[in-house]
Amino acid sequence: MTQEITDDFMKQMITTTKNYTVVILKAGENISMTGVEKIIWEHARRNFSLRQQGLLCIVCPIKDDSNVCGVGIFSSGIDETKSIMEDDPGVKAGVFIYELHPCRSFPGDSL
Repeated sequence: MTQEITDDFMKQMITTTKNYTVVILKAGENISMTGVEKIIWEHARRNFSLRQQGLLCIVCPIKDDSNVCGVGIFSSGIDETKSIMEDDPGVKAGVFIYELHPCRSFPGDSL
């Protein structure tokens, strides 16, 4: 049996949301350069570290025919996330570029 979603329930739940930042990672001008696999590997290693620190809540690599390489949700604000991304080995090497978008969600949500 499902619970009725009332206006009062929604208003109460909205107060429990938290700020996050969505990162859309896209192919940069150096995505096809020689040796890019090593840079991408170090980018991935850094993502594991960011996950371990609780900064990167969800990371989703994308492998299709688009220029989107991945989506990540950070538990940090826009400024801190920008600083984190600017220090990424793939971004530094021009392999990736990114967009940042502030959002809100419920702490503890998962896939």
